[in-house]
Order: sequence, then structure tokens, then C-alpha cells
Amino acid sequence: MKQIAESRSPALKSSPGRSSSGASSLSQSMMRSAMTAPYLERDEERELAIRWRDERDQEALHRITSAHMRLVISMAARFRKFDLPMSDLIQEGHVGLLEAAVRFEPEREVRFSTYATWWIRAAMQDYILRNWSIVRGGTSSTQKALFFNLRRLRARLVQGDEALSQADIYHRISIRLGVPTADVELMDFRLSGPDSSLSTPISSDESGNAERMDFLVDENPLQDEIVEGAIDSERRSSWLMQALTVLNERELHIIRERRLDDEGATLEALGVRLGISKERVRQIESRALEKLKAALLSKHELSAYQA
Repeated sequence: MKQIAESRSPALKSSPGRSSSGASSLSQSMMRSAMTAPYLERDEERELAIRWRDERDQEALHRITSAHMRLVISMAARFRKFDLPMSDLIQEGHVGLLEAAVRFEPEREVRFSTYATWWIRAAMQDYILRNWSIVRGGTSSTQKALFFNLRRLRARLVQGDEALSQADIYHRISIRLGVPTADVELMDFRLSGPDSSLSTPISSDESGNAERMDFLVDENPLQDEIVEGAIDSERRSSWLMQALTVLNERELHIIRERRLDDEGATLEALGVRLGISKERVRQIESRALEKLKAALLSKHELSAYQA
């Protein structure tokens, strides 16, 4: 692989900083060279492949790849529907072509074009999956099959004589590609429209320099609201604990059982436990609540005065 890496032009390496003008001129140069490169006969192709494999003859590699650049350009044209630069597709295909040259075994009596087609297509598809959307899709074989075949299969089913619902279409595609129906539906949703940046300015006189992100609503409370709520809750708990100290033992027991317990005991059950009637329990509870109310109001007024 080291020899292959040395044989690649730096411009072929995919990088965010690659200029579009440089990539375009390189692509045009490749296309002109491809149109003038001679075809290779089977025996000549085999001889060059052996020279490259055994001797790492760079001239042999150059002749093999030059003769098959037509294949790269032809395959790149098939992927133009994804609206990615043709120059980038050609360059990625050229990388796949070089990978095929590294792995090609001339003794198998298979033409190099047949073998290289898979590597060229794989390189272009990987590039498309990396760059088609800012939302990364899956890179498994099933996800790739969905990405590159969903539209074609759906169009074929829709154009057929049989009237199918959306659910039926998803189901048939899932069977055809061997993937879950939910994956088909999700991929169809992703392919239904282009990406939209949240930083896109809103073209409206009223919104000024506002962006889409400015109009997103967060249903979660603000941090200051969360902190304020926590402080209030802690303060109320403290007040209640202080107010409970004004109750006697029986009143405190009834309030805890009736009001502070999640299940809440009944008047009758408490009466049986305390050996009194349920009416008496109600009276004690009512008196205890009045005492708590008075204590809490007094605490609140004191707190408001201090504030």
C-alpha cells in the first residue's frame, strides 16, 4: 500500500481545504487523458498487472489506471443525481481504481475492468454517504443498499399497475432488501428533502438578522427557573418542619399518617389504632391543620418582613 500512497497525487486526497477550481482543473485533465488513453488487450493487461505486482513498476501501474479512467468517468456520471461535484466523484473513483490495482490477481483470468468496477463504485458510494448530508447515515451494507436503491424500488412500485399504500411499499422494499420496515421508513424520510441549516438567516423585515435557531422553542424550564424552584421547595420544606413542632404528639401522629404519608390512612383505621372514634380523629386533624396554618402564615409574614 505504501507504493500506492506514493503514486497518488496530493490533489486526489479528499480534504476539506481542497479548492473547487483546482479539483475542477484536475478532473478536466483526467477526462482529457482518459479519452486519449489506449485500450489494453487481455495479454497486455495481464503482463502489466504482473509487472506491477511483482516489480512495483510505476509505469505499468500508470498504463493500467490510465486505460481504465473511462470506466471511472462513466461510473461517476451515474451518481450525478446526488448533486455532488463531478470532479470529486472522479477523484474518489480514481482512488478506488488504485485500490483495485493493489489487490488485483492476474492469475484468476478475470479482466481488470470487471474487478475494478466494485472498488470504484465502493469508493464513490462511501464518498456520497460521507458528504451527501450533514446528518450521517449508517455505513452498514443494509443501510448502503437502502440509500442507493430506495428511490428506484419505490418508483418501480408506484408506477406498477397495483395500487399500494405507503405502508405496503415500505413492506415490500424491506423484504426485497432484507432490512426492517422501520429502517425503510426512516431512510425515505431522510431522502425526502435537503438539509436545512439552523444558522440560515430568516428573510423577513420584521425578524431583522434572526436565524432559524432563534425561533426554536425549548419546552424545558430555564436554569434560573430550576434554581428558583429548588430554593422555594427547600424553603417550604423547612417551614413545614418548623411548623410541625407546634403540634403535640397525637396531632403530629395523625397529620403524618393522614397528610404526609403517600397512601394516607383512613379516619376509621387511625381511630382503631389510637382507641378513639373516627369522628374524634377528624376533630384532632382539623385542629392540627388550623395550628399548622397559623404557624406557616406567621413564618411567611416574618420572611416577607425580613425581605
